[in-house]
Amino acid sequence: MAFAALSLGVILCVASPAAAMELVMVEQDGCAYCARWNAEIAPIYPKTPEGDYAPLRRVDLRAPRPDDLDFKGPVIFTPTFILVDEGVEQGRIEGYAGDEMFWTMLTMLLRDHSDFAAPDESLKDATDVEGDRAGN
Repeated sequence: MAFAALSLGVILCVASPAAAMELVMVEQDGCAYCARWNAEIAPIYPKTPEGDYAPLRRVDLRAPRPDDLDFKGPVIFTPTFILVDEGVEQGRIEGYAGDEMFWTMLTMLLRDHSDFAAPDESLKDATDVEGDRAGN
């Protein structure tokens, strides 16, 4: 029985390695812009190439910072999106000014601080891009 449990634990560790890149969303209760991001982006983010490359991790502004995260400075605004590699901050987006601005800033952040290759969307118009992100 102990061997079966140990084998299962080894399989689970191999099957679900920790993501090296993460997008950490620092948020707080009552944040209107966090709520807006949650309504407009949260449902589709995990389905996008960006979400696949840098899975979302949520951290509460008022909670102690998790020990495995190393930010370059304090978080003042919510939401703040921090791109981390192995827990170390690579860059951040402060605030949320709408879906188009978020995707643009995230693409720039990923381009400048990782080896992420964004899908070539230069030939599509804005409605096609948003439709693709939403899985339509």
